[in-house]
Amino acid sequence: MTRMKSAKALMACGLLLTSAQSVWAQPVPGADENIPYLMTFGKDSQTEWGDDNFVQIIFFSVPSDHTEPIYIRVFDPDCGGEVDELNGVFNTKTRFSIYGGKESCSNKDAQKGNLKGKYKSGTQLATKVFGVDATTDNQWYTFGPFNPSEGENLPEYGGRTFKLVVEGLSGDDGNMYKLFLSRKKDDNVKVDGAFAYYFKYKFRLYDDGKQVSHIYPYIDDKTISLKQSNFDWDKDGILRIISVAKNGELMVVSNNNEWQTSTHKVVDEEKNTSWDVQMIKNKAKPLKNNNVVIYFENQYGELMPFYSVPVGGIPKYKYTIGIKPKKK
Repeated sequence: MTRMKSAKALMACGLLLTSAQSVWAQPVPGADENIPYLMTFGKDSQTEWGDDNFVQIIFFSVPSDHTEPIYIRVFDPDCGGEVDELNGVFNTKTRFSIYGGKESCSNKDAQKGNLKGKYKSGTQLATKVFGVDATTDNQWYTFGPFNPSEGENLPEYGGRTFKLVVEGLSGDDGNMYKLFLSRKKDDNVKVDGAFAYYFKYKFRLYDDGKQVSHIYPYIDDKTISLKQSNFDWDKDGILRIISVAKNGELMVVSNNNEWQTSTHKVVDEEKNTSWDVQMIKNKAKPLKNNNVVIYFENQYGELMPFYSVPVGGIPKYKYTIGIKPKKK
């Protein structure tokens, strides 16, 4: 199976969200994810702070029939101030770059997240480096306008796709930020039918132990198992799966500055649905400033895209599916 075939199966199962769903598809992190911030550390940082390679890649898909200009907005792109994570003195510079055109998003190097090969493939449409900057601290910065035709034409991923590459160029602080795909330069106004997706995700967990964060990998009809890899979770609680057939199956959680993996079987009832991977912190002693990394692979070792909204809606466990008749 190739990723293209998998994506076509996904699209056939309803990735083009309804208007009611797509209103929440524009922000990253998404509303249903309940994640406070994305994060990228300066390349001089130690990986034990929670960033394995100091680069984050996010993809935005715009429907093919959308012809008006679009904007990619970044909240708090500078690294300095109350939102960001200080290590001594703020000295970090972060580059945000947007790419479109041929192979900008379909190139496999851009999807792997290991920073080898042509992960900066395509045509660079905009770029800017941010350090400590009071004018953008706790404020939105807007890239664009972009003509949707400047994105790579990927019908199997919903239309025209743009790639955002965030790089920690220097320094050792953590840059925390949010994103929004918008129809307006100075406001967050949704683009109907648009959504964000990613193959590797780096973010900050809440300090509050009562908060539960979520990510939603989509299980297409070709997937029979899913392998998750997570980094630097600091044993801060548990990762568990809720699906139509799983009611809290646990994933292996990493400790400080290490990777851990676990492989989970996909049953027929789960195909063409999303999993709800819940991140439940240690309520008795929740860690502060916990930054983590996670990605998923299918049985072929291909990274699986997951989305800022759960495709098909938030999954609910169906008790009758979980109960199997005993063999006589």
